[in-house]
Amino acid sequence: MCCWTQTPTSTYWPPEHVFVLANPDSPAFLTPAFDVAASLWHDEDQIFAAFRSGQGVGWHEHDCRLFTATEAFFRNGYRAHLTQTWIPSLTGVQKQLANGGRVADLGCGHGASVILMAQAFPKSKFVGIDYHESSIAVARERAKQAGVADQIRFEVATPRVLASRQEKFDLVCFMDALHDMGDPLEAVWASRQAMAPYGALMLVEPFAKDRSEENVGPVARMYYSASAGFCTQNALSQGGPYSLGAQAGAAQLLAILKEAGFRKARVAMETPFNLILEAHP
Repeated sequence: MCCWTQTPTSTYWPPEHVFVLANPDSPAFLTPAFDVAASLWHDEDQIFAAFRSGQGVGWHEHDCRLFTATEAFFRNGYRAHLTQTWIPSLTGVQKQLANGGRVADLGCGHGASVILMAQAFPKSKFVGIDYHESSIAVARERAKQAGVADQIRFEVATPRVLASRQEKFDLVCFMDALHDMGDPLEAVWASRQAMAPYGALMLVEPFAKDRSEENVGPVARMYYSASAGFCTQNALSQGGPYSLGAQAGAAQLLAILKEAGFRKARVAMETPFNLILEAHP
């Protein structure tokens, strides 16, 4: 017997399909991922060439559908969890931002995460950093549309720029971005140099187990595919010493945080799509 229910529009959907395919506010709304696949098809020749050469493909070299689809894919999860559960799970961070703190979002893309934080914490100031100039232009426009442009400064730069500045931050974030970077250890080290004495790092990464044979199921397959086509390719294009990929797992991420000089590091939360790690200098 069919268990599907009839909606007012006479369309038949099982609830789990609505959650994934028909509810644009769902944290698991995955239809934007089709544009990620479309960008893969568009860039097929250069991705194949990169596999042969090992030189990678930079994020900026991909079809523009990748940028908007990535924003849309992650934004709903951030909207559902970032300020409601992830930041509250960090030690002392929510209170600091509510009273007025300073936050850096590294690899911010179109600014979805930093804009949500600015809306939730109007007394705080934010810096969004990304090497991709076109994404930063979109982020600035998104902030204006959201009414938080006066709280956020967007910069075209890489994380290492933080190590040479006097500016200090109460929270430094990597939102699904560290695994895309050519030198993740340098990026985390630079973030530590820019941190206030009692500051925190929030590392949000795609969910993965530590052993590859444990990463099974549709989410793992999707992340491995995206990693091979985009994430690892971008890291290789930057000429760093190694690439994490989108399925790094908590043990490897914690090891990088400790190698960068963070005294305390832990997994703060998990969702079906993300690992949330916290670290303190």
